Amino acid sequence: MKHVENERIKYLVNALDRASTTCLTVGVAGPIAAAVYNLNGFAELMETKKLTIGLLGWLSVAILLHLLGRYVLRWLKP
Repeated sequence: MKHVENERIKYLVNALDRASTTCLTVGVAGPIAAAVYNLNGFAELMETKKLTIGLLGWLSVAILLHLLGRYVLRWLKP
């Protein structure tokens, strides 16, 4: 049964890693690209302080999810 449990743990870690990647893409890369290319006047509408706080928030969540996935990997059984 340990093989089944290990595979379930791996699925959980993969889900956490995908969630962290999504947070990074949606919350960090998306707004930066919108600001750089000024999509629909995004750069003019967005304040630098708001953008920075948002980016740091999404980046923090992405890092937290990634670290949580690394922690869960410790649950694997030899």
